[in-house]
Amino acid sequence: MGKARLLVVEDDGDIANMLKIYFSGMDYEVDVAPRGGLALEKTRSVLPHLIVLDIMLPDIDGYEVCRNLRTNTRTSHIPVIFLTQRDERSDKLQGLELGADDYITKPFDIEELKLRVQGAIRRSERESLTDPRSGLPAGRLIEEQLRKIIRQADWALIDMRLNHFEPFRDVYGFVAGDDVLRFTAMLLNEVVDELGSNTDFIGHAGGDNFIIITKAENVESLRERMKNRFAQEVQTHYNFMDRQQGFMLMPKPDGATAQVPFMTLAMGHISSKEQSFADIREITEMAAEARRSDSSTSA
Repeated sequence: MGKARLLVVEDDGDIANMLKIYFSGMDYEVDVAPRGGLALEKTRSVLPHLIVLDIMLPDIDGYEVCRNLRTNTRTSHIPVIFLTQRDERSDKLQGLELGADDYITKPFDIEELKLRVQGAIRRSERESLTDPRSGLPAGRLIEEQLRKIIRQADWALIDMRLNHFEPFRDVYGFVAGDDVLRFTAMLLNEVVDELGSNTDFIGHAGGDNFIIITKAENVESLRERMKNRFAQEVQTHYNFMDRQQGFMLMPKPDGATAQVPFMTLAMGHISSKEQSFADIREITEMAAEARRSDSSTSA
């Protein structure tokens, strides 16, 4: 698993810098946003595993940031710990009502904050809320979305898998493989931000398998942009020699080598406009079949 990503939303530069240094030393990947609007932008581009959120900010307050996160399908699962000087019961209740996972007041004990951060991330992973590598919704959250859309009209599900991911991971190692999964999650978020809406859902179904739930009319534009961008940008994960020759060499058991193409996205989709579905297993099976068909033609 890669480093857990924290976003610290704090306009006090001394506190923000102290938290960044401390948690970076604990092997977290830490980003800082001094304003609420910037925090929302950063969250959309790279999903953090947890947000430490000050309430008093210079533009929009932490309550509004939390409300925005919770009403956006793609960010509603991210654990939030409020960090504030307020110690009034009403303020604490307001934060918890908005969906904050915890609340700690200044001045705070850094060790206590560390334990609360670790606990919130562990709970999220234990309950199958997020994938620890990508930070995207996983397991139970994906099931909840599928049970939700089966009762709705005008939706489409895009099922994606990375062609040639396993040979890449075998040659380049698990760390490089996890980097590709994080890159894929970031790319999907950027494309959905550009061509989708905040009601679209992005999930990491496990391994190298991702899904997007969107409107049927958005499918083709999303597919084209994601396939093209992935094919171009994934090449940065290969070394110079592989990029120059246009393929990767993989050792074979007999001592020879085999040429393996660069990774691409295999994508299939199904839509409520095309047919009705009896249960969520039927949705996932038919979407996977559509994706396997694409994989066989593009691999």
